Amino acid sequence: MEHQFVLVLDFGGQYNQLIARRVRECGVYCEVRPHDLPLDEIRALHPAGIIFTGGPSSVYAEGAPLCDPGVFTLGVPVLGICYGIHLLVQTLGGRVAAAGGREYGRTATDLDTASPLFHGLASTITTWMSHGDYVEQLPEGFHVIAKSRNCPVAAIENTHLRFYGVQFHPEVLHTEKGQEIIRNFLFEVCGCVGDWTMGDYAKTTVAELKEKIGHGRVLLALSGGVDSAVAAALLSRAVGRQLTCIFVDHGLMRKNEGDEVDQAFQGRDIQFVRVDAAERFLEKLQGVSDPERKRKIIGEEFIRVFEDEANKIGAVDFLAQGTIYPDVIESGLGDAATIKSHHNVGGLPEHVRFKEIVEPLRLLFKDEVRALGLELGLPDYMVWRQPFPGPGLAIRIIGEIKKEKLDVLRDADAVFRDEIAHAGLMRDINQYFAVLTDMRSVGVMGDGRTYDYTLALRGVTTSDFMTADWARIPYEVLDTISNRIINEVKGINRVVYDITSKPPATIEWE
Repeated sequence: MEHQFVLVLDFGGQYNQLIARRVRECGVYCEVRPHDLPLDEIRALHPAGIIFTGGPSSVYAEGAPLCDPGVFTLGVPVLGICYGIHLLVQTLGGRVAAAGGREYGRTATDLDTASPLFHGLASTITTWMSHGDYVEQLPEGFHVIAKSRNCPVAAIENTHLRFYGVQFHPEVLHTEKGQEIIRNFLFEVCGCVGDWTMGDYAKTTVAELKEKIGHGRVLLALSGGVDSAVAAALLSRAVGRQLTCIFVDHGLMRKNEGDEVDQAFQGRDIQFVRVDAAERFLEKLQGVSDPERKRKIIGEEFIRVFEDEANKIGAVDFLAQGTIYPDVIESGLGDAATIKSHHNVGGLPEHVRFKEIVEPLRLLFKDEVRALGLELGLPDYMVWRQPFPGPGLAIRIIGEIKKEKLDVLRDADAVFRDEIAHAGLMRDINQYFAVLTDMRSVGVMGDGRTYDYTLALRGVTTSDFMTADWARIPYEVLDTISNRIINEVKGINRVVYDITSKPPATIEWE
C-alpha cells in the first residue's frame, strides 16, 4: 500500500478493535495483527507507528502474551495501552506489580500537557481505567506524564525513543478526549499525514477479493440489511456475475420485509435467489427458549439452506457473509470473552461444504459499513436501513417462537418504526425495535379483564455499537406509540421502555 500504515498488536483485550477504528477515523490506515507477529513481518510492513493493546493477562505471569523484543529496536514509535504499558515497562527494564485493588471506571486524571501525547488537552480529564496491575518502577529514560488519585503512573513517555504508555483506555468513549490522544500519537509523535479514506478501503478490499476468489463462484447470505447489502455491492464490484445472492426468508423478518428485500435487489446486475424457508426454521425452533440454542439452530439451518441452493446451481467455492466486527468480538475473538454467539460467527456448524467463508466487512464497525455503502453507490434508504440481526425476530421474542407471537411482534414493531419516522427521529436514534417479552400481566380494556403480553421498546444511540446509551425519545412520542400498539395490536396490554445502557446490557435482549 502506498499510504502510511500503523500496526496494532493484539494482546487479547475485549475492545482492541476499537483502537483500529479510532486510528482509521483519523485517516490513517491500520490493521490488527497477533501479538507474536514475527519481527521480519513487522519490519516488512514499514509501520509509521505501533500500538500495543490491552489484555486480560498480567505481564509478569507465566505464559503472558509477549511480542518480539526486537520491536523496540526498529526506531518506530510505540504506544502501549493498559497491558501494553506494562509490556513496555517490563521489557525495557522497569517493574510491574499487582495493585492492592482493581481500579475500574471513570477516573479524574491529571496530565502533563507539555507532552506531545497530550498536546492541546486540558490539564485534567476523565479517563476510563480497567486494571489490576500498576507500574511500580519506570525503565531508564522514562518519566511520568499523567497520574490519578489511585494511580501515580497513569501515563509515561520517553521522547528520545518516542515510546509512550497509558494505563487508561483512550479508545473507549468513556475517556474524555481519548480520540485526541490517539490523534496526537499519530500526528505529533508518528508524523502521520492522514492519507487513507474509505475509498482506499474499497479499492484495496476489491483487489483482495479478486485475488482470493479468482474464478470461483460465491454465495452470499443476503438478509437485506445494510451489512449484507454492502457486502453484496463490494463482492459484485470484485467478481460480478460469479456472485449469487441467496435471500433466505426464514419467516423471522419484520413486517413486509421479505417482499421489500425482493423488490430492492430484483433487477440489479446480480444473480438473486429468494428461498421461502419459514416452515423449515419454525419447525427447528419448536419448543426452544434458550437464546444461545436459538442462535445455534438458526446459524446451522442457514448453512444447510445455502448448501441446498448450492447443489441446485452447481459447484460453489465460497460462502460470503456480511459479518461485521461487533459480531465477531461479542462472539469471542482470541482471548476475549464470549458475550453471545452471532448466527454467522459462533453459530456456524463445524463442517460446511464450501472451500472457504469470505467476510469482507469483518474488520468494520457499523458506521464504517454505512460509509462504505455510500462510497459504493448504494441508495440512502438501503444504507440507513435499521440494523437487523441475522436470527431476526427469534431473538426479539423471549421464550419459545410461535407464528402467532411473530405476527404480534411484527405489527407492534411496525407501529414503533412508523412513529419514529413520523417524529423525524430516524437519524437521531441509531437502533430501535420492539421486543415481545414472555411476561403476561392483567390489564383492563373496554371495562373487561385482559391477560396479555408485555411489549418492550428499545432505542439506543451509539457511534460504534460496542457501547451504547438509551435514546431519550420524547414522552409524547412514546405516548403515541404506546396508545397505537395497545389499540391496534391484539395480544398486548402493556408497553415498557428499556432505559439500560450497553454495558451492562447488550443492545439486543437475547
